[in-house]
Amino acid sequence: MRLLLIAITSLLLSACASHQGQVDPQGYRAEGQASYYGARHHGNKTASGERFDQNALTAAHRSLPFGSRVQVTNLRNDKRVVVRINDRGPFTNKRIIDLSQKAAEQLDMLRDGVVPVRVEQLAD
Repeated sequence: MRLLLIAITSLLLSACASHQGQVDPQGYRAEGQASYYGARHHGNKTASGERFDQNALTAAHRSLPFGSRVQVTNLRNDKRVVVRINDRGPFTNKRIIDLSQKAAEQLDMLRDGVVPVRVEQLAD
């Protein structure tokens, strides 16, 4: 009985972990700088037509299709977050992605503002 409980618990935990998605080995992958945007843009229309919500896990990327999900890893602390692309940007050559404030919080980058990241596209 105890072994069965351990097996079930393991299965449930692995199901929760897979909810984030698997990195697509054929998908987009890049390293560079990330920044974030928040209150000043909250409620404005994004390039995809939806309203920007600083409390959602979303991001702006120059070329990935809207709706794409990517895993962003802060290379300074190895914290990760999965975001959905719903906007275009960043509009500076030195950055590869702009994150919502909520995503930036999860990466523990609010104080720094700009951090080195790895961006990896997830499989659908």
